[in-house]
Amino acid sequence: SPAIRVTMAPSSSAAASSRRQTRLRREYLYRKSLEGRDKAAYEKKRVIREALAAGRPLPTEVRASYDALKDEVDAEDERTREVRDHIDDEYGDAGLAEPVVCVTTSRDASSRLKQFAKEVKLLIPNSTRINRGNNRVDELISSCKESEFTDVVVVQETRGEPDGLVICHLPLGPTAFFTLSGAVLRHDLPGGASPMSEAYPHIILNNFHSDLGKRVGNILKCLFPIPKPDTRRIVTFSNDDDFISFRHHMYTKTGGGGDNQEVTLHEVGPRFEMRLYQIRTGTLDQKDAENEYVLRPYQNTATKRQTLG
Repeated sequence: SPAIRVTMAPSSSAAASSRRQTRLRREYLYRKSLEGRDKAAYEKKRVIREALAAGRPLPTEVRASYDALKDEVDAEDERTREVRDHIDDEYGDAGLAEPVVCVTTSRDASSRLKQFAKEVKLLIPNSTRINRGNNRVDELISSCKESEFTDVVVVQETRGEPDGLVICHLPLGPTAFFTLSGAVLRHDLPGGASPMSEAYPHIILNNFHSDLGKRVGNILKCLFPIPKPDTRRIVTFSNDDDFISFRHHMYTKTGGGGDNQEVTLHEVGPRFEMRLYQIRTGTLDQKDAENEYVLRPYQNTATKRQTLG
């Protein structure tokens, strides 16, 4: 007799979660589509506000819309005066709740990549490492959304050497893609590694000055919760010519009190170099999401262009 395939209907909770994610994504895309219109109205209100504050006549280009915008200008406060964009929606709750990060690998990970993923898990507070198995990307992202992870970090390899890092913010994106090079695991550090602290680290972002640099810095720092002021653990992302050097240290103070104390750095590891090559506005499973940035290394001006600093 022919085989009969039985397909189980999705549970009501899974279906409700899927509908909620679809609705959130639709609302986010709608707000994103309004950005151009909102920026035009923001510029008009800014011109009106400056003219009224200086006691000057209104410019001719905003006189026709003054009556419609006057009530909005009067009702604005410090928070609503500035224009908001889709980046504010993505990281609008940053700092209100601690991030919860899922760390995983590409499929069929080698023992060295698994060890690297373990160290990334220890590096990021409130993170959980899961075995990838044979899960597809869409299954991975769906499971992380249902488990209310705020970010997914995927480490990738070529012949046992870690060479890729993907950071996907949930539930709306963005997704940042980095190449990795020169990865040195903790047990390979010269002189040995210092013990790994579980304290929330201070984050140092060096030379992320451009709009894209601030965007990348925001993606990186939102993986970490807010630390206590007296913590002695430091995580550094230092940009030099669009190559980001990652270092992880503990520090101790010796000597007398006041300004005579000496600060000694102890490297904890791991260490590696990163280079951004793509930012996508959606999540990792959305192949048709819009590209916010793509590295163009073969253009004539690529050698003298610095995008992050």
